[in-house]
Amino acid sequence: MPDFDLAIEAYHLALGQLVKGNPAAATAMFSRRDDVTLANPFGPVTRGWKSVVETAELAASRYRDGEVTNFEEVAKHVTTNLAYIVEVERYKAKIGGRDDITPVALRVTSIFRLEDGVWKLIHRHADPITSIQPTDSVIQR
Repeated sequence: MPDFDLAIEAYHLALGQLVKGNPAAATAMFSRRDDVTLANPFGPVTRGWKSVVETAELAASRYRDGEVTNFEEVAKHVTTNLAYIVEVERYKAKIGGRDDITPVALRVTSIFRLEDGVWKLIHRHADPITSIQPTDSVIQR
């Protein structure tokens, strides 16, 4: 079985490129199967390789001059063909049209599947909730 920790190292490097505006290394980590999904902080969940790539490209286009500041592992579990990691990802980057570099913190769950001997990302959910939120924060207005 390929080393999952090595896959996570590559994943983290790819995310470092994404916050510079380059999604190619990150999208290469995703499975090309129909059940691949992506839920990022900028929009709804997408499903399927084409939609995932388009969503990742859109997300990357919103970052400039970014860099990783920390990956805080919360949990990790590996089986023979599935693995997941829960992390808080921290970056600093120029976001959208802003010219200042600002900190970014994301709560992230990433699920991987072993495909043809390679760990492939099959689901990523990232959102900015990294602290306790008020009860009414879940109410849609």
